Amino acid sequence: MFDLDNILQQELEELKKQGLFREMKHIDSVQGPTVIIDDREFVLLSSNNYLGLASHPEVIEAQIHGAREFGAGSSASRLISGNMSLYEKLERKIAEFKGTEASIVFATGYMANVGTINALAEEGDVLICDKLDHASIIDGARLSRAILRVYPHKNLQRLEDILKNSAGYRRKLIITDGVFSMDGDIAPLPELVKIAERFDAVLMVDDAHATGVLGKSGKGTSEHFGIKKGVHIQMGTLSKALGNLGGFIAGSKNLIDYIRNKARSFIYSTALPPAILAGSLKAIEIAQRYTGPRERLWSNAEKFRVSLKGLGYNTLGSETQIIPILTKDLDSTVNASRLLFEMGIFAPGIRPPTISKNKCRIRTSLIATHTDEHIDRAIKTFKRLKHERVLCNSN
Repeated sequence: MFDLDNILQQELEELKKQGLFREMKHIDSVQGPTVIIDDREFVLLSSNNYLGLASHPEVIEAQIHGAREFGAGSSASRLISGNMSLYEKLERKIAEFKGTEASIVFATGYMANVGTINALAEEGDVLICDKLDHASIIDGARLSRAILRVYPHKNLQRLEDILKNSAGYRRKLIITDGVFSMDGDIAPLPELVKIAERFDAVLMVDDAHATGVLGKSGKGTSEHFGIKKGVHIQMGTLSKALGNLGGFIAGSKNLIDYIRNKARSFIYSTALPPAILAGSLKAIEIAQRYTGPRERLWSNAEKFRVSLKGLGYNTLGSETQIIPILTKDLDSTVNASRLLFEMGIFAPGIRPPTISKNKCRIRTSLIATHTDEHIDRAIKTFKRLKHERVLCNSN
């Protein structure tokens, strides 16, 4: 008789031996600059709540009002009876925010990428991705019937070489993260726009970690570089800097109409709850209205990054609020994460399969609501790890 549990148990034990077994911490507080775990307060250095909007009182109040007016759930997919008026308000707001004709909201960012890529790409097409693109992009590409080509991280010469050999494909789609989620660096978007134009390719940018953060008004990577045309598809999330849940695609009206009719992850998913829609509307409004949180976020990130470099840590190519600390090997990563936790810093280690084995790291991310005291406490802790030679080989 086939014993599934026994087979799974053996594989789980192997993961534990390799240091790859994952466990979750139980958080008993709101997501702020600090969190409560096991009745202890920790400085939170692993959250994507970049602007602090997940605990913003106006956002919370908007969600309460949305639930009271429209109920707890949407009860159906958008194309059946789940298309509440809040959805259309939110999609108009996103399009205005991103400077596009239209937008469409998905239940998650993962579903936005997978659904859009599968809707647009089919047999006879080629998808060309940066090696460090998010897993949802790679999964979407693999699920499609298109050919997948991957170029080394930000290697534009290799990208051009691939495009030169792709003349026979019906449609060429270049896909890149705007801000790379594990390294914290920014895609060379001006050059990518020029390459896409030269080779008659579609350009899609995943702005999950850039929306609300990059650009004077937080519109993302395009605004950061002053690009108004050339990016055909802008993906973003409501679940990071905007503190809520969901993903979206922004672009031309024809693009959005096509996705609405072709993206399976949109068609066959229950619509988001009204509270989430109302909260997201308020979060975008706040992100547009106030530049202070964004300025504070950049100040916090710069202070932390400079301090880490001063201690001799390798922060890779970080240019943003995402600041990795290279640990290289698995044992150092697990040990460092454990000691950080013991000292009141919540910053889990990043291990395979998220990144390659020789690129293990502690991934830290800053929040606008971190105070100088929080950052100084974190820096002091990393200084101690360096002194005790826990991460002495990080360079």
